[in-house]
Amino acid sequence: MVQVLAQASPEAQLDLIRAHPELAGKAMVAKTLTAESTNEQNKAGLTACTPEELAHIQQLNADYNARFGFPFILAVRGPRGTGLPKQEIIATFARRLHNHPDFERAEAIRNIHRIAEIRLNDKFGYEPTLGNDVWDWQEKLAQHSEPGYAEKGQLTVTYLTDAHRACAQRISHWMRDCGFDEVEIDAVGNVVGRYHPAQAGAKYLLTGSHYDTVRNGGKYDGRLGIFVPMACVRELHRQGKRLPFGIEVVGFAEEEGQRYKATFLGSGALIGDFKPEWLEQKDADGITMREAMQHAGLCIDDIPKLQRDAAQYLGFIEVHIEQGPVLNEFDIPLGVVTSINGGVRYVCEMIGTASHAGTTPMNRRRDAALGVAELALYMEERALKDGDSVATIGMLQVPNGSINVVPGRCAFSMDLRPTDAQRDAMVADVLAKLNEIAQRRGLQYKTELAMKAAAPAILPCKRCGKTRYMPWACHCCACPVARATMP
Repeated sequence: MVQVLAQASPEAQLDLIRAHPELAGKAMVAKTLTAESTNEQNKAGLTACTPEELAHIQQLNADYNARFGFPFILAVRGPRGTGLPKQEIIATFARRLHNHPDFERAEAIRNIHRIAEIRLNDKFGYEPTLGNDVWDWQEKLAQHSEPGYAEKGQLTVTYLTDAHRACAQRISHWMRDCGFDEVEIDAVGNVVGRYHPAQAGAKYLLTGSHYDTVRNGGKYDGRLGIFVPMACVRELHRQGKRLPFGIEVVGFAEEEGQRYKATFLGSGALIGDFKPEWLEQKDADGITMREAMQHAGLCIDDIPKLQRDAAQYLGFIEVHIEQGPVLNEFDIPLGVVTSINGGVRYVCEMIGTASHAGTTPMNRRRDAALGVAELALYMEERALKDGDSVATIGMLQVPNGSINVVPGRCAFSMDLRPTDAQRDAMVADVLAKLNEIAQRRGLQYKTELAMKAAAPAILPCKRCGKTRYMPWACHCCACPVARATMP
């Protein structure tokens, strides 16, 4: 069904979308919806709207039709099939009004796909129990968020805050409930669960992801990679099964670099790359990482002991959401990563001269923000030249800015992610452009390297010679030669 729809012409797709009844529209009020549609809108509470809610939805319907020329389509039963809350439906409606028409047409088709999936599940009595459990864990963990964000319904969990520590405790309790043989919160705050192999002394498969978030982040970034293997271990435990290898699941304490400049400190500790100088970094409130770790009850002296012996592991695998549009655009639910870009992050400041916006001629200005704006446009142009490189200024702020003052300072970040060969060339070009802009505009600047990570090496399998992306070169599960000789 999905393939037929994907191969149809845009006009045929629009014909299908236009045949869909309006959400909480005239057909619902007149009770002429199909039984399935009535059931779906019932579960979402749309048949019990207040007059004010109904008027709001009908106005959104009118605005949406005027903008796109087709009705708003949403799988109102949601990811669990039990119905989205009315306020979430209304908020989604309002948000999607701002989408590009091409994107919104694709979003309508995606929701038609989801509606068909839900209805087929109903007809065949199928329920994705394990998927629902993984979803529920993520929803429950998202209840922990930091002050200032929690009140707005936003998710923010940064390293060793109260919300972060609450997440670690909850994950550790769920791991115990799943049947892990060992569960601990280690010296950097990683949550580690180990499910023993059938025979003592066998190797382990390492898996997991991070449970911290960016500010106002998503519920599934990182956390999906913790809960999927947890569900696998739970099913093995319920069935009384052990594998020829053990499973070690790690909920990494930190990846996003939101509270401190250090990044990947949780995973870094496992490979012996935790840098002691990180302990003296300060957050926005002046609290050092050392102080935060001591307050959390972590034993800093034990951090060197966390380094793993690669010879004891088969490898590392991570389940992750895509965080991009590509699989969605191709209607592919699952993909396998074949390469990962390297990454470089800088925290920077452009320094000019603050002056009055009304009395300073344009040719006499030393506008720090315009200098950064010009750099941002260059970064976009430069990344496009490589084809698969990306460059982002994710933070851009004029400290103490005023509407009638030419910016004298502009703080900004740079995130550059090409392959290794491209990385060094692109970084050199961007930094050279930054210097050229500053010189031409009479500005000064400061740059601080916050993170530099290499792309994974392409290593040959020692048994078959084929190249794969692997943390260790001696095993290649995709290789029939290696697979035949592995125990």
